[in-house]
Amino acid sequence: IFKKGLVGISTLGAVSSASANNSCRLTAAQPEGPFYPIKDQLDKNRDLTSVRGRSKKAIGEVVILKGIVTGENCKPIKGALVEIWQACETGKYNHPGDPNQAELDPNFQYWGQAMTNERGEYSFKTIKPGAYQANGTWRRPPHIHMKVQLRGFEEIITQVYFSEEVVLNKRDLILGRLKLDDRKNVIVNFKKFQEGKNHRVGEFNVILKKF
Repeated sequence: IFKKGLVGISTLGAVSSASANNSCRLTAAQPEGPFYPIKDQLDKNRDLTSVRGRSKKAIGEVVILKGIVTGENCKPIKGALVEIWQACETGKYNHPGDPNQAELDPNFQYWGQAMTNERGEYSFKTIKPGAYQANGTWRRPPHIHMKVQLRGFEEIITQVYFSEEVVLNKRDLILGRLKLDDRKNVIVNFKKFQEGKNHRVGEFNVILKKF
């Protein structure tokens, strides 16, 4: 069960080792984008599907994003700050610079933070963001922005994509800049964790480089 501010990693099952998932290959950097939060907010915990003080839940498909943060030696890193930010179900960011005319979801948190535990694990409960028009010919696929930082390691900013969005992923100009292996690592297969659960779970492990 997910409690506000206590998204229990233990409820998601064991996270596979980073070495098994991508052989501790450094996580590919991608642009931060123009919509990183510029205003602080009281509620920026690991459950983005609800906002403190509001009784309604966010609109959209609930998904769990989880993983392990390690170093190049494949050893888990404790105490790393993991941040995610994203558009809501309509494809709009909670940012004054977003020109998208779609409506904001007042019950969606948009930005969350988590610290990795002693096993290097993090998890977020969020929703699958909507796609949106980046320009006249380019439609960005659903994606989640992520920043991971810890003293002594190089900060990494990247983006996480959904494997079912085959057409939009293939046409995306940002995703297309990555080498094939890096591209495969940032495209995540969100799948049902167990029968009877409505949400899907995706695993994204992050490998940091030491200074």
